[in-house]
Amino acid sequence: MVARQLDEQIAARFRVGKRLRVLDVGTGRGTQALRLARAGHEVTGLERDAGLIAAARASLAAEPEGIRGRVRFIEGDGRDTGVHFLPGGFDVVLCHGVLPYVAEPDPLVAGLGRMLAAGGLLSLLVRNADALAVRPALAGDWGGALAAFDSARARDRRGVEVRADRLSALTVTLAGIGAPLRAWYGVRVFADAVRDDAVGSAGDLALFLDLEDRAGRTDPYRGVGSLLHLCGARG
Repeated sequence: MVARQLDEQIAARFRVGKRLRVLDVGTGRGTQALRLARAGHEVTGLERDAGLIAAARASLAAEPEGIRGRVRFIEGDGRDTGVHFLPGGFDVVLCHGVLPYVAEPDPLVAGLGRMLAAGGLLSLLVRNADALAVRPALAGDWGGALAAFDSARARDRRGVEVRADRLSALTVTLAGIGAPLRAWYGVRVFADAVRDDAVGSAGDLALFLDLEDRAGRTDPYRGVGSLLHLCGARG
């Protein structure tokens, strides 16, 4: 879903065929970076986990030469973008699934904003603090659901405690760094309530993805997504 939403924002922001300079902070195994490189863009992936960087480089090595020439992976922390790159060097900056693991997100987001060229796009994927009660309630954990109303903490799928963000607060943050909110989506609106065996066929999967996409851009459904995808734009 996030890939589809990002493509939509890129298409709306930049002329067709423009080769974009993309920074993917917290690139992980490089899945998103490689997808964008295959679309013709120049991508830099930044990741602090040495094992994930090794996996990303191994995946890149299996790509055709033309794609390998458009991607580089750098081991480093997303909070140190100013150490690795010059300000204004990227048309698109991605930070997906990183903020939940950062105790103080504002300095990180401000640093990402400084990487944006004029007219650049900043894409954030965060845990939705306004919907933390939904998942425990669906699982029948009534006490956990009640406690979630007064919390901005959750647990990820590995059981690690993570931080959550509110749309209202991030809207203020994005405006403050000169990249005001352009669009936002809910992610995993229904997915957390669906059994693993509920989507049986390729046709079912396509319908489910269309459902998630529609819900993720439609009020009031998008507001209860487990995750939020926010796109801010400079200038």
